[in-house]
Amino acid sequence: MADEHDAEGYRGAATLTVDGRDVPVQVVLDARHEPLDGRLHWFGRVVLADGAEPELHAALTAATSHIGLSAGGATAEARIGDVDPWGRYRVTGVGVPPFPIDGPLLEDD
Repeated sequence: MADEHDAEGYRGAATLTVDGRDVPVQVVLDARHEPLDGRLHWFGRVVLADGAEPELHAALTAATSHIGLSAGGATAEARIGDVDPWGRYRVTGVGVPPFPIDGPLLEDD
């Protein structure tokens, strides 16, 4: 999967930091402004490398783990959720996403 950033988010290589340990991963990420709370919510899926250690899987789902995600030159705190049938972990965050985003268009058309 090649690194790619466009108006639809980010797809490509990233680094997941789990309790201070960096793990290379592949991600598909997107972000949306939530008008109800006025914040930017980002989300997507994380794919671990084949043969990832069982301890890593346990740490991802532990409530006490501190998790960060870096992609495309930015870093953000992340929360890990469910695992889908293909083994991809759901990842979410609020605020500045872990990938570059274009600023809002402010001119009226």
